[in-house]
Amino acid sequence: MIKVIFDSNFLFVPSQFRLDIFEELTNLLNQRFEPVLFSPTYMELLKIAEKGSPKMRKQASLALKLAEKCRLIQVEKSLDETHDDVIVRVASEWRWPVATNDRELRKKLRNKSVPVIFLRQRRRLELEGTV
Repeated sequence: MIKVIFDSNFLFVPSQFRLDIFEELTNLLNQRFEPVLFSPTYMELLKIAEKGSPKMRKQASLALKLAEKCRLIQVEKSLDETHDDVIVRVASEWRWPVATNDRELRKKLRNKSVPVIFLRQRRRLELEGTV
């Protein structure tokens, strides 16, 4: 079974665009997959749910509900690393695809030849690279 690393903003897709990311991923990958969330990403969502703007707090709370479907993996984050740096480092090490809508993160992952799954035209997921 393939593992897919979720970036925090990917968990906002269902509330922003009314899209079932789990169903869409199954169709896109044409196989079963395990959604994975790294501990720093989870902590980032918790922070947004507590301290973000009212709209962001609501979206983060919904994202945290979706996060319950993901396997939480403890990953070390050094002080000089961002959440994105952690994802790039671990994804390129483990060769797992990453689901994100963050343009900068997608670019960094592409440079490391890591497959990226992202939302295209607000209505379907697309895979860049091969899994």
